[in-house]
Parts: sequence; structure tokens; C-alpha cells
Amino acid sequence: MDNKVPKKTNIVGIDLGTTFSALAVLNAIGKSEIVPNADGERLTPSAIFFDEENSDVVRVGIEAVNSRLINARRSIRWIKRHIGDANYHKNIDGKDWTPVELSGLILKKLKQECAAENGEIRDAVISVPAHFDEVRRKATMDAGIAAGLNVIGIVNEPVAAALYYATTRDVSGKVLVYDLGGGTFDVTIMDVKGHQMEIVCSQGDHALGGTDFDQKILEILEQTYRDKFGAELIISDEDRAKYEDESEDIKKTLSRRRVAKKMLYGPAGNMRVEIKREMFEQAISSLIARTDILVEVVLEEANLKSSEIDKILLVGGSTRIPLVRKHLEEKFGFEPETAVNVDECVALGTALHAGLTMLREKPDAVPAGISSGLKDINLTDVCNHSYGTICAPVDNETGRRIIQNRIILKKNTPLPCEASQMFYTLSEGQTELEVTISQGEDTAPEYVTKIATHKFELPPNRPAERPVKVTYSYDVNQRMHCKFEDIESGKTLELDFRLDENGKISESNTGENNKQLDSVKVK
Repeated sequence: MDNKVPKKTNIVGIDLGTTFSALAVLNAIGKSEIVPNADGERLTPSAIFFDEENSDVVRVGIEAVNSRLINARRSIRWIKRHIGDANYHKNIDGKDWTPVELSGLILKKLKQECAAENGEIRDAVISVPAHFDEVRRKATMDAGIAAGLNVIGIVNEPVAAALYYATTRDVSGKVLVYDLGGGTFDVTIMDVKGHQMEIVCSQGDHALGGTDFDQKILEILEQTYRDKFGAELIISDEDRAKYEDESEDIKKTLSRRRVAKKMLYGPAGNMRVEIKREMFEQAISSLIARTDILVEVVLEEANLKSSEIDKILLVGGSTRIPLVRKHLEEKFGFEPETAVNVDECVALGTALHAGLTMLREKPDAVPAGISSGLKDINLTDVCNHSYGTICAPVDNETGRRIIQNRIILKKNTPLPCEASQMFYTLSEGQTELEVTISQGEDTAPEYVTKIATHKFELPPNRPAERPVKVTYSYDVNQRMHCKFEDIESGKTLELDFRLDENGKISESNTGENNKQLDSVKVK
């Protein structure tokens, strides 16, 4: 008789945020719960500080935020804005840290502190902004791998939030999810019928969020000090870190009250400053206008009028700004829904998505209680971008070849999906084909993003116009697969996107990031 206690299966979802991150786990009946960090806080600042005595010791969270005021050069905040950027790095003690590695440190902190309370953490889904391109999505997955996680999927942040709303509140009809976080903005339209959810379309901006609002307040503080003393308020990186934090505090105060008061301690003297909500709203008006434009775009893309939207769900801490809610109420004629914690709903929904993913891919590993709690939920997501390849068809009018982006997978196609198109070699004796995977909605190559370019070797001594079949597939876990097949020879080139340790696209994961972060002590 076997008396061993069954090993606990932890199913977790992680919101890797620009300013704050959070981890949620599914409980025994399939409900998601936030796991507090070692400080007892439900949210962990996405901040990193490399210890001055030992750079192998890394502080993550509130201690890292506070350490910026002492030595800003050894600090990193808002790294999510650089994820997927192969040219960005932070040099600490002679080592260049990439955004994947730095993000991995934040994830490692969440993982090890959750494990201290809940046991081993392995399988996880990580959320990303809906508008993230393929490179940023894969970089996020690689950050999870670097942290020692088995990343079983990626979920769009507004989808995760709506999943949590729909399973805890009465949500139905055409639903607009307005997700304004610390560093990114997404707006998504969904069709919700009970626990049946279908994504219609999404739009977003990866450089629009709470930190941009903070910057506007910082500019007010600097100009106010300049007007009084004729001198600069900020003369060091540490000064900037201090007043960035002060600006964030002022923003939060102005969401509750009409006036915020602060003391400025500058090199030319000290002064008392009052920031009124009206001043703040005027300063951020151009930023709010950008969100308004994207709301219009997503409505047009969904072929809907504002009057046809039944409910608005707010996600992200920046939706607490009164001007945000005012604009939405004026546009749609009713108040947006704010019944759940806007800072936590992405992590909570991501844990639910992780459970659904496990049920689909490893049903035997999901405990009966969790399986029962999730059995009625059905989610259909879509491609958030169009994917294609660069080709050179003959122009019907001129008879000449033109360089063109040909879309293969269309934006807003329900997942999972697969599509194929046939292309042909250009010249006699052609032995090599340059294949490019593109992302974007335009037919002009200069207006799309080229995700990856590879050489596809072909058999020699053949005439022109030999068929090459191109097949793209995108699964429900936001993973893309591309296949190029030379029909006559049967030779194929297959690509699954990953990023190498330098942030470049590669065909497989080298695992180097795992080895590097294993030796780093995160506290």
C-alpha cells in the first residue's frame, strides 16, 4: 500500500507589470488568489537594485525602489518598456544585463517567494499587453524560462482581466476592456455570454501609461522651481529618482483629492508647491487624447458604435485618474465597471488562464477540484496582428515585379488558426530563397515589422516558378510556427520563435539565460 501524499500541483499566473508585478495561484476549487510577497504585500514593485558589495545579490521590490535614492546607477525600473529590444542593456560591474535577464530577476523573486508558502512553482502563464509584437511576447516567455519557470502560455492582459471579471461579476454582451497600467495601454472588445468569451479585436500603445503621467507632474515641479529660483531642481540621478517617486505620489493624491502639496528641496533653496487637479489634467490631456483615439480605432475595427457597447471594464492602476473615467462616461453614456481591484485582476485572470491551459494540455495533472471549478469557462482569443512574408509578384498593369508584403494570417483571426499560401521561385537555377516573416497590416514592406529573415536552400538546376508553400499557425498559447516547404523536393524550413541571450531571434532556446540566473541571489 502506498502512503505517499500526492504532490501538490501549483497552477500560477503572473502579471509582469511595468511598475508592479503580481502572482496568483488557483486554490483547491479553482478560484484564483493573490500570493503576497515576503513583505506581506500583494503587489511587488518591478524594480531591481544590484547590491553594492556583491553584484551577484540582487534586490527586487520595495527595497530596490528605496535604494534608487542612494545609488540610481545600480537601479533599474520600468524594464518592461525595453523587453524585446536587442539594443538595450544595463551594465553593472562589467556585465551587460539584457531586458530578458532583468525581467527574469523579477519573475524569479515572485517564484521563490510564492514557493516558500505554496511549494514548488513550475508551470505558469505570464500576461503581456495585447498589442505586444511577436518579439516582445517571446522575450517575455524567455524571461520566465530564465527564472526557472515552465511557461505554458502567454495571455493578453485585457483578456486575463476580463476572464476574472466575467467569472466573478455579472458581465455580458459587447464588453470593452480599458487597460491603462503603469507603462502600457490596451483597449479590447469582447463578446461575453456568461462564461463564454470571444475576443473581437484589440488596439494598444506600448509607451503610454502611468509613468508618462508621472513625467508630466515632474515637468511641472521642475518648471515651478525654475520660475522661482532660476535654477534646476534636479542635478543628479538620485535627485531624479527622488522626484519621480514624489511625482507618482502626487498623481495618486490627485486621484483622491483636488490639490496635492509638496516641499521641493533644491540646490538654490526650498519651496512649497501646490499642484491642482486641473493643472495635472491639462498637462496629461494629450496623453488621454491618445487613449481616446485608440478607443475610436478599436470600435471602428469591430464595426461597432459606442452605443452598442454594453459594459466597460477598467484595468490598471492609472484608471483611477478621474479624467480617464470622465472621458469614458462622456463617450459611452454610462459609468465604467470598477468592482474588482484594478491592480490585481490581470494576475487573478492569468491564473485562471493557466488553469484552462493545463486542462487542455495536461488534464491528468489538474486536481479534480480545480477542474470542476473551471469546467464551464470557454475563452476564444484572436491574433492581435497580421503575419505575412515579403514576396515579388508581377504587377498586372506594368508587367514588372514589385516588392510586396503578403499577409498570410489576418489580424483578429480566432485562435488556434492556420493558413497557407503558395509562392514561386523567381529565376532559373535558383538555389537559395530569402524568407522573411513580417508583422503588420500594410502591403508595403517599409510599413511592417520584419520579425525574422532566414536563408532557405533549394535544390540546384531547376527552372523558375517552382512552388514553395508557406504555412503559418498560431496556437491558443500565443505561440507561432512558420513552415516553408519546397513542394517538388519536400525540403522544409520550420521556425518557432525564440530569443537568444543577446535578444536576437533564433530558432531554438539556447538555455543560457537559465544558467546565468541560477547563480544570482534574488532578495
